[in-house]
Amino acid sequence: MRKMIVLALCAAFPLATSVAYAQSAAPQAPDAQQPAGKSETPAQPGATQITTINIVDINELPEATKNQVNEAIAKRSDTDVEKLRSSIDKSPEVAAALKEKGLTSAAVVIASLDAKGLLTLVTKKPS
Repeated sequence: MRKMIVLALCAAFPLATSVAYAQSAAPQAPDAQQPAGKSETPAQPGATQITTINIVDINELPEATKNQVNEAIAKRSDTDVEKLRSSIDKSPEVAAALKEKGLTSAAVVIASLDAKGLLTLVTKKPS
């Protein structure tokens, strides 16, 4: 399951890595980072283990990063979005972190998982 999450995140969003690095400079509330719980299934070889979940609203991002995110959003398909949201819903620790913020997977517009296990979810509140 973790491998599916990683593959869906990496395949759907090619600019996600640069977004994650740019977000680290963005001001965030102290409760924005949630330590991820232990997975019930053993990690698969080659899959990155989620260690931290960072949830950021798109409006909190610097303008340049917001533009990169919007470009990545424009390039993805509806199937990519469904795969991402399905992967989020299948991961209890990710779904719980979103729920703590009063959000669901439907609010996630892009995601990034770096090699150190930092999962960054960029959300957009429905208007």
